[in-house]
Amino acid sequence: MDQVIETFKKADCVCFDVDSTVCTDEGADELAAFMGVGEQVANLTNQAMGGSMTFRESLEKRLDIMKPDRSTLQKFVTSRPPSLTSGIKELVKRLQDKQVVVYLVSGGFKTIIEPVADSLLIPRENIIANEFIFNDDGSYKDFDRNAPTSASGGKCRVIEQLKASYSTIVHIGDGVTDMEASPPADAFIGFGGNKVREAVKKESKWFVMSFDELLKVL
Repeated sequence: MDQVIETFKKADCVCFDVDSTVCTDEGADELAAFMGVGEQVANLTNQAMGGSMTFRESLEKRLDIMKPDRSTLQKFVTSRPPSLTSGIKELVKRLQDKQVVVYLVSGGFKTIIEPVADSLLIPRENIIANEFIFNDDGSYKDFDRNAPTSASGGKCRVIEQLKASYSTIVHIGDGVTDMEASPPADAFIGFGGNKVREAVKKESKWFVMSFDELLKVL
């Protein structure tokens, strides 16, 4: 644990997962509930996060159920402000004050995450997430299958790319896919403030239940 704390203190880049980490909820589940298919989609999210289905399979199945069009997405985003986890604003500000670059790395969707980044004063170009593809009439066509975050192991690929620009990267998140991002991340911090995933709690060298624990060491 001490080694992870030291790495966190000297990091020049910190990556956060979004769903159930920076935010208290899962964006795709909330969108599904908004569209009236909440329960089916939440089951698939849990299967993916628990490791019983590949992330790509879960993503395909969830979007096949939802098929969100552009106008539905717009209504969804404007109708609900981000549900930020307690302490995240203070933590991001402290990191930025120390000249640490903060990224949001998510298997969720950029359109849904943009208001989250805005509220944390994180530049939108620091969001690395999935993107919807629409037909000309605005109806749902597909998701960008080339996005690294659209498949299992995507967060590893993202952090590998970021390593070219930063010397010490720490990744923080609640899920198995987050834990798998270290290495290449120099350290991983497991977060259980919204959901405790037993595999993550068991395997993390440093597992925290609140962002205050991270603020205390900076």
